[in-house]
Amino acid sequence: MSKYSGHTTFFIANQDDFDKHKDTIVNDPEVKIMKRINCRGATLEACATQCGTLVGPLLTEVVGAKELTPYKGGWCGNEVFPGAFTESVRLKARAMAETFGNQLLEEGYRGYFDVDFLIDQDNGEVYLGELNPRICGASPMTNHTAYAYADAPLFLFHLLEFSGVPFDLNVREINDRWAQPFFIDSWSQVVIKFTEDRIDQVTHAPATGIYKMAEDGTVGYQRFDYERRAIDTEREAFFLRITGPGDYRYEGADLGILITRGRSMDDNFKLNIRARDWIRGIQKHYAGKPIVTTAHEAVPEPGSFKIL
Repeated sequence: MSKYSGHTTFFIANQDDFDKHKDTIVNDPEVKIMKRINCRGATLEACATQCGTLVGPLLTEVVGAKELTPYKGGWCGNEVFPGAFTESVRLKARAMAETFGNQLLEEGYRGYFDVDFLIDQDNGEVYLGELNPRICGASPMTNHTAYAYADAPLFLFHLLEFSGVPFDLNVREINDRWAQPFFIDSWSQVVIKFTEDRIDQVTHAPATGIYKMAEDGTVGYQRFDYERRAIDTEREAFFLRITGPGDYRYEGADLGILITRGRSMDDNFKLNIRARDWIRGIQKHYAGKPIVTTAHEAVPEPGSFKIL
C-alpha cells in the first residue's frame, strides 16, 4: 500500500465535489469509478503456488481516521480477530481470493498477493476493491497470527515457490485449517501519519521498541525489541519508527507503525479510546522545529562588476 494511501481517493456526490478535484481526475490516464455503498473495508492476503492458492485470514481495515491520516479515504491500519466478519462473508471472501489466485497462476503470476474487499453492511454482499500483486501493509498481521506459528507464515510459501525446491502441498487441507477461528488471535496495527498542514524538521522522535502505557494514560519507552510478540499485555505496544530526527514532517508523512494486542476499533469500526490514547502518547514523543530559510545576497546585475 502506498504511503500516500487515500491521496487520490475522492468522494463525489455532486458537481461541486467533482469540481474540487476536476483537474486531478480529468488529467489522469486511468480513473476507477465505484458506486458509494454503506460498507466496511476488508483485506486478505494469499499466495499463488504451483499446488494452488493458499489463503490467509480476512482482516478489517482502519480507514480515514483523522487521528492517523489527513486523507478521508486513506488506509491507516488493520485488525485481525475471531468474529471480525460473519462466517458467510469470510467464506465468500476466501473463495473469491482462491479463485482469483488460481486465475493469476493461469496468467503466469506466482507468489504473494493481496485482495481488498468492500463488505456491504446492508445486504452482506462482497465487492472486490483492488488487487495488490505484492507484499503490502497488512503483511505484518497476516504473518504473525496464530496459524502462522502453528504451520508456517504465508510469506514462507512465497519464498518456497521461488526457491526451485520441489514441494507438494495439500492446499485444501491447509486452507480449511487456516479458516478456523481457533487459529486466529487478536492483534491490531495503525499507521501514524503527520496530519497537520505544515512542514517542519524533526528534532526528537520515539525509538523503535516496546512502549508501556501507565495508569494515567501516559506512554513511555520500556525496552528495545524488534519482535512484536514480545508484547505481553494490552498495556504494551510495539512501535516501528519511520520518521526520525533530521527528517522532515509534512502532511501525510508516515511517522511510524504501532502494533498492539487486541482491537484498535469499537463495534462501530471507529478508533476506540485505548487506540486514541496510544496514538496521542506516541505523538507526544515527537518534536520538530520550523524550517528556517537562508537569506542570500542579491546577485550583481550584468555589467555592474569588473572582470579581471
